[in-house]
Amino acid sequence: MELIARGRDADVFALDESRVLRRYRHEGRSTYLESRLMTHLAANGYPVPQVYEVTGTDMVLERLTGPTMLEALAQRPWQVRSLGRALGGLHDRLHALPAPAWLPKRFGTAGNDRVLHLDLHPGNVVLTAHGPVVIDWSNAGAGDPAADVAMTMVTVGSADVPGVVARLGRGLLLRAVQGGCGTDPTPRLQEALTIKLADPHLTATEAAWLRNRAAVSAGC
Repeated sequence: MELIARGRDADVFALDESRVLRRYRHEGRSTYLESRLMTHLAANGYPVPQVYEVTGTDMVLERLTGPTMLEALAQRPWQVRSLGRALGGLHDRLHALPAPAWLPKRFGTAGNDRVLHLDLHPGNVVLTAHGPVVIDWSNAGAGDPAADVAMTMVTVGSADVPGVVARLGRGLLLRAVQGGCGTDPTPRLQEALTIKLADPHLTATEAAWLRNRAAVSAGC
């Protein structure tokens, strides 16, 4: 099989023109809950890859054609505002869906939990000919939409990107996401920063940004 993508936890292999195999590298990581959520979301009209088969650490998924939003930002930086608003809109569409009872709570509310992706950044959105499709639901849970938007803010904000132009574009992107989204992330921002700081994969630059932002958010 041809390896076509490699993430922090999983590899993606091409099976044929229409299907890919997404395989976790660590034994014990079940794809059952992730695939169940994706099937649920597809049935409710949210754009996710079709799930064909699930076995242990493996999922056979629809093969998507198109760049990720991250790749599109690199190729067409002048579209940063429209792409950012589109990312905010994907949050709104997702948070319109009540969370099913079987979805684990991650940032609970007082009985009005919504579906949260919790890693909804430009690298996890594929821009297909039929519109954007959201991938990688391994962190998903039920809870407060503000937490989902806050996680996007801290993930994009802390991303270790080289060059002044890229950093300027990141700021524009964050403002556009908030402009395209109806949820204020502020109430969950400190919590999101704390969670992100615990990520063992952070670079020194990312960790420094997060610590500084956490201090500012806490009023230090």
